[in-house]
Amino acid sequence: MLLPRRFASGRFWKSLSKPIQFLEIGKIVKPHGLKGEVKAASYLSGHGLPEAVTEVYLEGRSGERRPYTLDAIRFGKKGLWLRLEGVGDIAQAEELVGRRILVPRERWGPLPEDEYFWQDLLGLTVATEEGRTLGKISAIFPTGSNDVYICRDGEREILLPALRDVVRSIDLDEGVMVVSL
Repeated sequence: MLLPRRFASGRFWKSLSKPIQFLEIGKIVKPHGLKGEVKAASYLSGHGLPEAVTEVYLEGRSGERRPYTLDAIRFGKKGLWLRLEGVGDIAQAEELVGRRILVPRERWGPLPEDEYFWQDLLGLTVATEEGRTLGKISAIFPTGSNDVYICRDGEREILLPALRDVVRSIDLDEGVMVVSL
């Protein structure tokens, strides 16, 4: 239901006053072969990118971002493989290990109704239909059949399945998710 998937490790550009400029789709884990291709852990829920995505940005540890034109991309069960313009050998590919792969949000286009990017949901205040505040969405994880939202309020943690019977409404402008327990 939600894409791109991203395990909540804490680094998101969530702000209710500013839209997210980049969507993180993966992280480079190792070189693949001798000609500069890299393997990445994928945070996408499907096997594909919109056609408008012709370049990605790689973010290093210090936060600097550099654009790379996509020469080729392959999707598999255990990740994705990228061939980037200007990366032609294993030494150059090794320098990219650990970098986060970002896509400009405007390249993604609009999502279908009732679908959201995980980054947009993180930090939302969760309230019951009766108006009782339960906490904030701190993490999201997939289970196969549906995603599960982790709602935290201090030490208390509530697991909420991403089902229509549970999640009654989401208002990104107000920063609120209304749920039925």
